[in-house]
Amino acid sequence: MSTQTQTNLVDLNLSLQDIKAGERIARLYEVYGENLVASTSFGLQAAVMLQLLHDYAPKVPVIFIDTGYLFKETYKYAKQLKAAYPLDYHTYYPAIAPAAQEAKYGKLWEQGEDGNQQYALINKIEPMNRALSELNAQVWISGLRREHSSTRATRSIIEQQRNTVKAYPILDWSDAQVDAFFAINDLPEHPLKAEGYVTMGDWHSTEKPKKEGDKESTRFGGEKYECGLHLDSGNQDFQI
Repeated sequence: MSTQTQTNLVDLNLSLQDIKAGERIARLYEVYGENLVASTSFGLQAAVMLQLLHDYAPKVPVIFIDTGYLFKETYKYAKQLKAAYPLDYHTYYPAIAPAAQEAKYGKLWEQGEDGNQQYALINKIEPMNRALSELNAQVWISGLRREHSSTRATRSIIEQQRNTVKAYPILDWSDAQVDAFFAINDLPEHPLKAEGYVTMGDWHSTEKPKKEGDKESTRFGGEKYECGLHLDSGNQDFQI
C-alpha cells in the first residue's frame, strides 16, 4: 500500500469516526461510487446493514456467498430480506459443489484446522475474491462489529486488508444498539435467533453459546471465530 493511500485512509477514517452509520455509508459511496460493494450473509444482524444500504446507498452491489451449507432458516430469511430490500444482489457459489467436495475431500470441517482452512478457501475466500474481481470492487462494506469477537476489537472503521479496502459502518455499535435498531425500524429477525443462536454461519460450524454472552464458543467448536474472510492470513493461493 502506497504512503498516499495510507494517508488517504487515515484521513477518511478520521472523517467517519463521529458520524452515524448511515452517513458513513453515504460518505463511502460519495468517495468510491461504482468501486464500492457490500456483502451480506443473511445472518442475525443482516437486516440492519440492508436497511442502511437501502436508505443511504441503494445502488451499491450486495454480495452473498452461498456455501451450500447454510441453515434452511437462513435461506428462508434471505428470501424475506430480498423482498423487503430490493437491492442489487449478486450471489456467488464455490467453484466445486458441496457433494463434489465431500466426495473428493470428505467432510473438511471435521478435519481439524487444516481442513477448516481448506473449507474456508473453497467455500468463502475464493468465491469472495471472484466476486470482488468481477464487480471491480476497490472497497468492500461489511457489517463487522467489535463486540462480535476479540479478533475484531482493534479494527478501524476503514482499513486495508490484503488487496481490498474494508469498511465497517457499524463497527462501534453495541449489541444493545443493534437490538434498538431492530425494534425502532420493526426489522424482521432471523428465525434461529428465537432458538438461542447468537451468531450465524454454516450449519456444521455454528452452535448455541455454551454460556451466556460467550459468542466465541459458537463457531468451529469454540476453536476460532473467523472463517477466513476477515483475516489478513486468508490470502493463500486457491487450488482444488
